This record gives sequence, structure tokens and C-alpha cells, in this order.
Amino acid sequence: MPLAKIQEPPDKGLILLAGAPGAGKSTFCHQVVVNSIAADRPVIFVTSERSPAEVLGLLSERGIGEQAGLNFVDAFTETVGLTTTPRSNTIYANCADLNSLSIAITKLQERTGQKGTLLAFDSLTSPYLFNGVEVVKFMRLFLSKFASEGNSVLALMDEGCGKEEDLGAMMSVADGIIRMEIKESSRSINVVKHPTVTPTRIEVPVEPERVKLAQRVSYLDPNMTRKWSGAMARQLDKPLLRRESGDFVNLFWANLAHWSGMLWDPKRFPVTTYELNKDDPRSAMRERGTLFPWYVRLVLSLFIPKNFSKVKDMEQASKFGMPYGRTAHWERSGIVEYLADISKTDEHYFRVYESSDCWGLEDIGAAVASHLPPLFAGTCEGFEREGREWNAIETKCIGLGDAYCEFKLVPGEIGGLRDSLEKDSSVIERIHERLMERLVGFLLQGKPLVERPRLGSHVHLHAAWHAMGVHPPAGERYGMALRMGGARSGKKVGEHLMDAGLSKDETIRRVIDFLEHCNVGRVTLGETIRIKENCESSYTRLFTTGRMEPSCFFTTGFLNGLFSAVKNQHVRETKCIAAGDPFCEWEIT
Repeated sequence: MPLAKIQEPPDKGLILLAGAPGAGKSTFCHQVVVNSIAADRPVIFVTSERSPAEVLGLLSERGIGEQAGLNFVDAFTETVGLTTTPRSNTIYANCADLNSLSIAITKLQERTGQKGTLLAFDSLTSPYLFNGVEVVKFMRLFLSKFASEGNSVLALMDEGCGKEEDLGAMMSVADGIIRMEIKESSRSINVVKHPTVTPTRIEVPVEPERVKLAQRVSYLDPNMTRKWSGAMARQLDKPLLRRESGDFVNLFWANLAHWSGMLWDPKRFPVTTYELNKDDPRSAMRERGTLFPWYVRLVLSLFIPKNFSKVKDMEQASKFGMPYGRTAHWERSGIVEYLADISKTDEHYFRVYESSDCWGLEDIGAAVASHLPPLFAGTCEGFEREGREWNAIETKCIGLGDAYCEFKLVPGEIGGLRDSLEKDSSVIERIHERLMERLVGFLLQGKPLVERPRLGSHVHLHAAWHAMGVHPPAGERYGMALRMGGARSGKKVGEHLMDAGLSKDETIRRVIDFLEHCNVGRVTLGETIRIKENCESSYTRLFTTGRMEPSCFFTTGFLNGLFSAVKNQHVRETKCIAAGDPFCEWEIT
């Protein structure tokens, strides 16, 4: 049958498997690997978005264990600054360095000494996002040559994560093209061209993908949450969470993390972020009986309506500061105004001035707020006794060239919401370029990173967490995007400063000073890098029960990308406050 045929890549063939993130490309690739191992065919598996151990875990579900015919090029672990484990069947590479990938694959091929090898490359997305169109040259000069020597190559590439013309150039190099897409109840496999299979389309039934988030209450520490909710209700200005650094961080750092990660999944990443941010207040409100102090519960019961349908009830709640307006001002996420004159029953409009999500991204070509609209929706959902679903969509945004942001809040579904959340890769690239321009201007010329007229440059940790620190419920894809996004940003800024003529040591010093300026934490650089009260992992440290794993995903990737580009060194996190250590620390090797 055609499906079985295309899962046996032909000798001397380079097959490009393309599709949006989540379309099932990795699942397809794993089945190809299983088939090759069953046929006693040697396999070189290049992994750029998860560790070999994770790949083996997925393959073990298909009955594959540690196999002599399975060798790995690990282009993920060193790239994001994780600990490397010596393995006889693994060679490490950096997906930001295409030459290191070529060398690693060649070494493994020489080690096996066999032709007819399957090279499974999952995926080219990360090397592309680091190196751009150079990946096309890598395909032409290395992957095609590797295939022509009697081997097979299956290379995966995410559609929507780069320029269409670059994907077209990759397709022109490939001997075969398979495109995958996910529909409501099926996965479509479109064989565009293939050396041994005529063009065809195969429909495979699947369960529709949904955003799945863990129950937040299952890992929240109720004692800390009670203190936190009490502080938010009283709008305390004294530091509660970071005694030395204070509870505010430069909004630029949080936005850099958010948009750097967005590059890896411009469709699902913003949708997941929306659901994650909506789930935060919803879960907390529904557990207010155990999480909130008694006086907070009393005030809420006296002043908050049973539902938010009527304009007069929403107006009253807004004067009191709900659904989230008073807290938004306190945490400096924005200045919120309820627009009663244009609102109506079950359709409410809010205006936001100086939104922390959008400031500095004026006229970028898209609505960009990800924090306040879903928080308002989640708050309404959590308070209402009817248990209705609420949603919010931006109708105006300074990212679209408007003077302020506005969003519509309604119970039930909103037409066009998903389309408004999903981003085109060209928009994300423009945003990243804008952020890099501001960062390099600050580092080289002392220009301000970002400054709002009334709210200033900093936001509360709570707002920063929603960009970079509450990822555990969202799954490994979210964490991977933050890790890789950090590595790419660190590499880019290091290259910019070196190109400007700064010395290696001066480049590192200025970036460390930038972290201090952003109040990421108390940063010291010596034989190691140490950050006390690191904002990224403070959420996990303060609110979770039990010992956790190191969770400085973006920070570690950023530091490793910086040191790799500037000094050809690797940075690895050895201590983390999320794991119970007194500070976060990275060794430099």
C-alpha cells in the first residue's frame, strides 16, 4: 500500500517531509526508523528538538530499545546548554553550526562503515532558524551528497516557521516531497513527488489535537498562594517574592523570551499561551476557598456580581477593579478602562493604555497582546457560578498602528479568535528584529530598551511569568521553544556586538550588565555565572511543592547561545532555585 511504501525511503534519495508543527511528522519519522531497524538497516538519527533519551522513550512505545543499528547526532543538548551524557552511539553537535552537524554525521557514517544507512533528520527547523537560507546549501552540498553515496535521507521541516521561498528552495533540492497536514478528524499525507511512488494523497484517521494543560492546583503550594493573593488584593509595594531584587523586572526581558520562543511554533505556541494565561486566574478563582485569605473571599462575595453579563454589573465590578483592571495597573501590565458606552449585554469592551505586551512593537503589523485579554476571560470564568466559558480578542492594538489597545470580552466562542492568535512567521521575524535592534542600541549606544510615559519600563514578576515562567503545564514543546529561542537570541546578540568591534570579554560584560539592568536577578560573573532570585525560575521555586528540575529554560539557552557565539564555550546550569538551591548557577566549559 502507498503508506507502507513511502515509509521505506529509497536508496540514493533525499526526501523532505514538510508540514505545520503538530501535523505528525515526527510520528511518521519514528515509524520509518522502526521499519529500518526491523530490516536490519543502520540508522543515524539527528535530533535537534529533544534529547536522544526522549527519542528512545518514544521509540520504545513501538517496541524499539537500545539498538546497535541506531546512532544519534544530538544537536539539541549542547545547543540549549543541557548536560551531555557520554554515549557510545551519540555524537554531539550544535544546530547553530551547520559544519558541526556535517562532521558529526560523517563520523558516525565512518564508524558504522556501511552504505545503505538511513539518515533521519528531525528536524531542519532549528538549524534553519539559526542559519536561515544557509540550510539550503547544507542540503545541497551535504545531505544530497550523503544520499547519493547509497544512503537514504528523511529530513523534516516545519511549514510556517520561516520564509515560503526558503521552503521552496529546500523542496527544489529534495528528490521527494511529502507534505502533511492535520484536519479535524484525519491526517492528510500528500505525496507531491517521490522516486518510487506516484503522486497521491493518503488520509489517516486521528483524534483531533487539543491544547492540554495540567491542573495548576495540583502543584501549587497553597501557603504561598494565600500570601500571594493577599498581597495582590492589598496592592502591596514592598517585595514579597524577591527580598533583594524586588518584585519587578524590565518588560523587555520577558518579551524577548516570549517572542524568541514563538519562532519555533508560530501557530500553536500563541494558542497555547492564550489557554495557559486564561487557565491561571480561572483555576485560582475556582479554588479561592482554599487559596485565598478569608478577608479576600469576603470582599469578593460582597462586591463581585454573580455573573458578568450586564453592562451595569461589569461597570460596577470594573470600578471596584475587576475583572483584573486594578491588578493590571498595580503590576504595570497596562492602564485599563471599561468602555461602558459601546458595551452591551454579554459583549464588553476594555481599553488598555501602555500595554506591557505591545509597548515597543508599535505598528509591527499584528495584534500582539497575550497577557491581559486571556486573564480577563479566565477571571470572569473563575468567578461566575454558571461555569460559562469566556474569551477575549483584541480589536485594536498599538501593534496594528492604533494609539492604544482594546479587546472584546464575551461568554462563549469568538469568531476569528484562533486566526488572531496565530502569527505569520514574517511578523514574528519583524518583532524579533525590532527587539534585537533595541537591544543592540542599548548595548552599544546606551539607548533605552523601552520606556512608557506613566508605567515606566518594569512589570511585576506575575506579568513576566506569563511570558516565560509558567510553562510546566504546557508540555515539552513549549519548554523546547523557550530553550531554542533563548539560544538563538543569545547567539544573535553576541554576533552583533562582535561585528561592531567589541572584544570577546567586553561583549560578555555588556550582556551581563544588560541582565542586571533588566533586574533579571542579582547577577555575578566569575568562574561561573550566578543569578540570585532569577525571575524565570522564581515561579517554580515559590509556588510548587516538592523538589523540581532546573527550569531556567530561556536564560540557559540565552547564555549558552551567547558564549557559544563569542567564545566557543558552553554554559550549563548546575544549580537552580527551582531545584531547591539558594541560587541559579551555570558552569562555563
